Amino acid sequence: MEKQIRVFMVDDNQTVVKAVEEYFSSHVSIKVVGKANDGEEALERLISERDNYDIIVMDLIIPKMDGLSVLEELKKRRIDKKSIIITGMNSLDIIRKSVEIGVSYYMLKPFKHEALENHITNAMSKNNDDLIISNKDLKQAITTLLHSLGIPSHIKGYMYIRDGVGLMYNDPSMIGAITKELYPEIAERYDTTTSRVERAIRHAIEVSWSRGDYDLMEEIFGHSVDYDRAKPTNSEFIATLADKLRLERIDE
Repeated sequence: MEKQIRVFMVDDNQTVVKAVEEYFSSHVSIKVVGKANDGEEALERLISERDNYDIIVMDLIIPKMDGLSVLEELKKRRIDKKSIIITGMNSLDIIRKSVEIGVSYYMLKPFKHEALENHITNAMSKNNDDLIISNKDLKQAITTLLHSLGIPSHIKGYMYIRDGVGLMYNDPSMIGAITKELYPEIAERYDTTTSRVERAIRHAIEVSWSRGDYDLMEEIFGHSVDYDRAKPTNSEFIATLADKLRLERIDE
């Protein structure tokens, strides 16, 4: 008989909790075995009941103690459990912090229960390769996105942005070190200088702003598409594209 995956649910929205419980109530291999409504209660029970659950499904915005703080405290206490974030917060900084803590998936509300089911199963599998998009698929996704944004593939900035998005996709912490880490990495790959990399990316963004798919740019960058406003910086452009690809992946 297949081993049952035991889920501990942390969310102050009782409707969400009840819906998840009902969805898994007759599931063969997944069962909600615990739940908490606020961060303090969650931390106390997650510590005391550490042997009674396998994975945590955690909202970020909960009373008394936020979700990331709970997970960080568990990590300090060496309670190594798989975790999935469910939240309405679409924040690159929060996603980066979640990755650093070791969160398996970051799901935006509202989410499909089938998607949560798949993520729980994948997170608990011995082979976690499914959690990371393959390099081939990632390159294809980036290529499609850059073409839609109107960046011609023959200019150097196209190649630099393509590699930069790939690097930041796999390591979100690079958002805080674009000049110290990302530019030098790209420059080394193409045997050029960091200043040339920066200029070429800036030029590619300017080309995109003048010939790209307006609807797509508005979807990705929001009000920044307004031509009376400043274009996004190199780091904003690359980080936003990496964020878009990451969210598409984790929301599948």
